[in-house]
Amino acid sequence: MQKLVLIPGLGSDSTVWRRTIVELKGEVNCLVGDTLRDDSLAAIAQRILENAPPQFALAGVSMGGMVALELMRIAPERVTCLALVDTLARPDTIAKKAYRQLANLVVAAFDYRRLAEFSMGSLVHPSAASDICSELIEMSVTVGGKTYIRQNRAVSARADQRPILGRIAIPTTIVVGAQDRMTPLKLSQEICELIPGSTLQILDGCGHLPPIERPEAMARILLDLIRKKCSNS
Repeated sequence: MQKLVLIPGLGSDSTVWRRTIVELKGEVNCLVGDTLRDDSLAAIAQRILENAPPQFALAGVSMGGMVALELMRIAPERVTCLALVDTLARPDTIAKKAYRQLANLVVAAFDYRRLAEFSMGSLVHPSAASDICSELIEMSVTVGGKTYIRQNRAVSARADQRPILGRIAIPTTIVVGAQDRMTPLKLSQEICELIPGSTLQILDGCGHLPPIERPEAMARILLDLIRKKCSNS
């Protein structure tokens, strides 16, 4: 059975992928990467590699997409196909770095549950069901502010990942929510343009987190990608 490694985003754990895993209906063997313990994207990628099978399909959402690109830099020969979901390859601007520093100060100073509740407006589509928002809020509280701050620093310190893109030579799909307010469509389009032969899937009625907002569509995209890889083998 095909192995699929799924990487959560900033402030997330396996909860963000749980609904997609259910929709995959056991057709692939899923492993969710551990992103919660390390201080850099490279260290997160290395930990995931140490616990991953020798060959695997790979999907990462948001920060998880950045970690996936680190995996492609470190060990591209182990990845059979790739899905990058609502992510970006550009480094942070000076203004974005300053924003992350401010966000970390706010997280350290205020009630994290309240902040998680407030963030739903920018994370998911306005039509997202209340149970999705509840799951995301509980996930955020479980992961905690200290982990969020550590991950946010790791994301801020990342290098420009665009040079990696032109070297990717496996079936690759870029996925983005049409109403994503955190990583606009143009950033996904840029990634697609720089990865030879990649395709772009735009999900309407979806914000920043397709794996939990549109799990049926996300599962279908992943299965189509894996089958494409198998047909090309």
